Amino acid sequence: MQRRSLLKLGLGAGVVLAVAGGAAALLMKPGLHEDNKKLGEPARQLMRAVALALFDGLLPQEAAAREARLTLHLSQLEAGIAGFPPALRAELSQVLMLLDTAPGRLGLTGLSSDWAKASVAEVQAALQAMSHSSLSLRQQVYHALRDLNTLIFFNDPSSWALVGYPGPRTIP
Repeated sequence: MQRRSLLKLGLGAGVVLAVAGGAAALLMKPGLHEDNKKLGEPARQLMRAVALALFDGLLPQEAAAREARLTLHLSQLEAGIAGFPPALRAELSQVLMLLDTAPGRLGLTGLSSDWAKASVAEVQAALQAMSHSSLSLRQQVYHALRDLNTLIFFNDPSSWALVGYPGPRTIP
């Protein structure tokens, strides 16, 4: 191969990669919207799937009550995220955006199904694999997802009865 042909090939490949990268950037949606304070729809589905996996057995069994509890949980989660410092919200938005893509979801969680279509057992298995991963990045993402959800869930007094906690005692 001549040097001129090699340069043309390199230039052509660079243009193709730049166009593909630009197209991918346009297709990716941030995890958080409105100044990184509201969950985007894909991030909402992700957090819903994680909440279902974490609190399976604690949530009401009746479908309407379960959906109402999940809706309340997601709105409380948004309120909690809105109180985070801007830099933390920006990082969380990036993680949620990455987990919303098929390669990011597969690479970090090992979950091949979309969050909205994954079963509770699939999400639980993915979370379990992340928690025991040898890669610290996978463990950090697991802890972020778990900690965000459990912090909000167990901070809500309406959740206390679901786990048998009577609430704080009054000190005489």
